[in-house]
Amino acid sequence: MDKEGIVTAIKKLILPELEAIKGNQAKMDVRLDAIEKRISDMNGHIVDQSRRIDELRAELTAKIDETNKRIDELRTDLTARIDETNKRIDELRNELTARIDDVRTDLTARIDETNKRVDQLTFQVGKVAQEMERIKREQVVTVDIITRLRSLETKTAHL
Repeated sequence: MDKEGIVTAIKKLILPELEAIKGNQAKMDVRLDAIEKRISDMNGHIVDQSRRIDELRAELTAKIDETNKRIDELRTDLTARIDETNKRIDELRNELTARIDDVRTDLTARIDETNKRVDQLTFQVGKVAQEMERIKREQVVTVDIITRLRSLETKTAHL
């Protein structure tokens, strides 16, 4: 076998395989181009979605910041109102405590005065009771004296 025969035999065996490989390579290039186009389209879509997400994030962050600011303002307002209400409650408590103390003092004085009057009345009732006992004793004595006088009158009238 000579050199040319070997080359011809190799060409017959390898060239058809090379042609098949080139055909497959061309098909793969077409598929690869389609995949690259799809990847490029998806990248564009992802970039667009990412931009929209960033815009939405910025918008929501601004709204959250605004809401937080409103919450802080409301908290400050409510804290001031609560402090004012607590101040008014304390003032009212002090006023009511003073009034209760005044009423207690007045009522204590009135009760003391009433107790003095009750003591005076009790003393006077005791004196009246003593006087009545004295009068009862005197009445008994007077009745006894009158009875004895009548009895003497009757005895002296018969004499």
